[in-house]
Amino acid sequence: MATSLQTSSRVLPLHASPLAAPTTVPGVFRAAARLLASNGLYKGDYVPDAFDREMCVPHFLRPMSIVAALKCATTGDPHRTSLLSDRAIGTLALRLNDGPEYGDIDSLEVHVDAWGDLELRTTESAVAVLEAAADATEVAS
Repeated sequence: MATSLQTSSRVLPLHASPLAAPTTVPGVFRAAARLLASNGLYKGDYVPDAFDREMCVPHFLRPMSIVAALKCATTGDPHRTSLLSDRAIGTLALRLNDGPEYGDIDSLEVHVDAWGDLELRTTESAVAVLEAAADATEVAS
């Protein structure tokens, strides 16, 4: 007997597949690391040309910030949030440097973005931190 996913004639892109969506914080870290590895790290905003004035590339295919990658890993959109992406952002924020000054989601996002926006930060270092956070979170669970 075939499932509805097997009988559907519509093909979903990998980022939109319900089977590819992470369901745990370590899964979000690994998915975000894959996004950054393939798209690149962007500094200063979630994605370059966020208002589509110069680019016609979908936002999920553009270089993105770490926060945007965490959001995109759970929702398929670097601008849309979810409870799971917020948990991942909070977990990562507490691992970086001295941690955020406040515990609200906006402060957590600002802290992660500030870490990612440092001049010497590279895509490789951001991917490595996400992979290390995934490993540490799996061990702690």
